[in-house]
Amino acid sequence: MHVSFALFADAANLSQEGKLNILGIFDALHVTQFPALHPRATFVLRMKASTRDAGTHPMLLRWINPRGVELWHSEAQLDIGAPAPGQQEIDMPIIVQLDLPLDMLGEFTMRVSIDGREATVSSLHVRGTPPAPVVPAGPGQLPA
Repeated sequence: MHVSFALFADAANLSQEGKLNILGIFDALHVTQFPALHPRATFVLRMKASTRDAGTHPMLLRWINPRGVELWHSEAQLDIGAPAPGQQEIDMPIIVQLDLPLDMLGEFTMRVSIDGREATVSSLHVRGTPPAPVVPAGPGQLPA
């Protein structure tokens, strides 16, 4: 089993014909203050599995900030059936709706593990200007 691609988007779905539709692919966000939350992001994985991958596989998603701190994780089970007769691979799109907590500028990563091994890493660059620090006024001074 391998990951063909993994990306962040505004939305994604599967058509009635099984086509993967992705809208608004992005790899960077602009944030003006922290902490922040990017609501309703979509993380899209396209995986390929073969006959030897049939069965249940644990999957782990980990959202990591630029300092290496895990902000959240989510676990799931991938149940993979055998390919249809005459096919060698199974196309497996995975669409995950999530909120992305952001606590600083820099490169955040979504780390995807399958069967306890890292399968892919997707980066999201958070840019912007953090708010100026608030300096308390001294005695007899007005705050800035």
